[in-house]
Amino acid sequence: MNPVEVIVEGDAHRLARRAADVVQEYLGSTQDPVLGLATGASVRPLYRELIRRHHREELSFGRVRSFLLDDYIGLGPEHPQCYGNLIETEFSGHVDIEPENLYAPDCRAADPELECDRYDRLVTRAGVGLQILGVGRNGHLAFNEPGSSFESRTRVVRLAAATRADNARYFDGPDQVPALAMTQGIATISQAAHLLVLATGPSKAEAVRAALEGPITSAVPASAIRRHSRVTVLLDPSAARLTGLGR
Repeated sequence: MNPVEVIVEGDAHRLARRAADVVQEYLGSTQDPVLGLATGASVRPLYRELIRRHHREELSFGRVRSFLLDDYIGLGPEHPQCYGNLIETEFSGHVDIEPENLYAPDCRAADPELECDRYDRLVTRAGVGLQILGVGRNGHLAFNEPGSSFESRTRVVRLAAATRADNARYFDGPDQVPALAMTQGIATISQAAHLLVLATGPSKAEAVRAALEGPITSAVPASAIRRHSRVTVLLDPSAARLTGLGR
């Protein structure tokens, strides 16, 4: 088992800058950057900082191919919470990522299982160099809910009640949150050369403690990061408060 680099920053702004440094260093290290993108509250400050650097410091994403982790099943193509639309609103639409180089699972595919297989092969062939991740309140990684196998590939999943409750704030009510999603599996995610994991806020403290200090178990999907060869975890003090780092 390889050591995980864990960094606690004093506030969300400094955390975002530290995370953006990791992304910028990766982009400068290769002629063919392949970036895995997440959505969610923890990663929004990072995207804002990357957008700032693009406009103020000429950080370019023109050579980047990017792959989304997951998306809901059942939302219309124009729905703002469809993750392809959301990532454009929060990040890619504000930088120079070419639209044809932004990939997401097609959650309106007639055969979802076939689409999952297609997307898994696409991600695997691309070879993600840096994968951005958040951690769910119940320890989920992407939409890999507790109980997900560490050998799982891209597939259709049923979302846990806790996940749907957490995401209800982005919809008109909890009943509007889709019950199904497509997600890269833990084995698919783990193919990335470097995992960059962000967690902020007190609601993530227990999941962070379990992922970093508890047993490595499918009951806490995020604990799988400790089996990876290169991981950087960035936390704010409230997310780190139950760990040894937070004391």
